[in-house]
Amino acid sequence: MELRPRHRQPFSGFTEAEIEKMENELKQSEEHDFDQHFCKKLAGAFSHSKGRAGKPIVKWTEVQTWLQNRQKSCLSKYNSAEAKRKLPDVTKECSLEEEKQRFHMPEGKKIPDLSDLQFEARSSVDGAWYDVDTFTSHRFLESGEPEVLVRYVGFGPEEDEWINVRKSVRERSVALENKECIKVRVGDSALCFQEGKDNARYVEARILEIQKKFHDIRGCRCLFVIQYDHDNTQEIVNLRRLCFRPSILRRLSQI
Repeated sequence: MELRPRHRQPFSGFTEAEIEKMENELKQSEEHDFDQHFCKKLAGAFSHSKGRAGKPIVKWTEVQTWLQNRQKSCLSKYNSAEAKRKLPDVTKECSLEEEKQRFHMPEGKKIPDLSDLQFEARSSVDGAWYDVDTFTSHRFLESGEPEVLVRYVGFGPEEDEWINVRKSVRERSVALENKECIKVRVGDSALCFQEGKDNARYVEARILEIQKKFHDIRGCRCLFVIQYDHDNTQEIVNLRRLCFRPSILRRLSQI
């Protein structure tokens, strides 16, 4: 089994003037939700400016992503400053040994060794799951909920996110080998690679139907009818686009 690759790449082609313009928009409208209409208008202004002559046009989704990430970064800094007044100092990088001590285990049960585990986290930007590089910090909210500051594989600190540990962090999903397709069942949940016009991401889906096919030199030719959790749309995909959670893989290994 191989770890699923990441496909989302950050856009870094803005000019200094464009970045300054977006910074000003953030300062002038701190509560702005940066909807599609607003971002399309801003992207159009950038694309037709003299400073972009000879450069690729700017997509509205690139503008929206930049604004949302910078807004979240500012909020994280503010929240971190507020947290320091109420919470213990947790600004140092967390080790996995420290993290596992924060989870309650029933008396008499041994805490599992997490040193070799790899994790994925669900981004609040697009609801997709991305591979975790490092847990750079952690904190407890006033509600008692634990959060970790996640750095994603292939991304810099400007895209770090505070993520709820209980709801949005889990052991990394992995792909199946071609011969293992026979173990997948209708009703299984999976991460499916969804590629659209403006992004490519791994999102939650459920297996609705399995169409068995003969394998050939290219490997598994079976088809899987899946339904995405976020919008209930359906699609027919091959095994290469699916990844499964370790809890399901452990079940599959017993078949």
